[in-house]
Amino acid sequence: MKKLLYFITAIMFLAAVSFSAKAVFVEGLEDIPIPDGLHQIENGNLNFGNEEIRLIEAYLTSKYLSFGDILAFYKETLPQMGWQSRKRSHDRMVFDRDGETLEIAKESENPLVIRLTVKSKLQ
Repeated sequence: MKKLLYFITAIMFLAAVSFSAKAVFVEGLEDIPIPDGLHQIENGNLNFGNEEIRLIEAYLTSKYLSFGDILAFYKETLPQMGWQSRKRSHDRMVFDRDGETLEIAKESENPLVIRLTVKSKLQ
């Protein structure tokens, strides 16, 4: 039984290492992954805040993915990181977690440009 437990633990560890080696995250939002085919626009970030509040904005682009692909990726991935889906329309999606709001919005269609905004909710 102990051998089986060690084996399962080793497999889980290797899977975690493999995922972290391949995963790419939004600069400034290290817990928001970027799906394959989407790339962050350099010098497009806004980062403002302190220990109590923050506002971070990042822009991502793709020549190959649709906005529907992006929404499907984040709808599946973000709840695993504690984000809860709150609102969705054809051109934006909003999530909440720990007093913060994440908005994913389509800025343009061709090429596809996505804006990710994380901001603290004012209490």
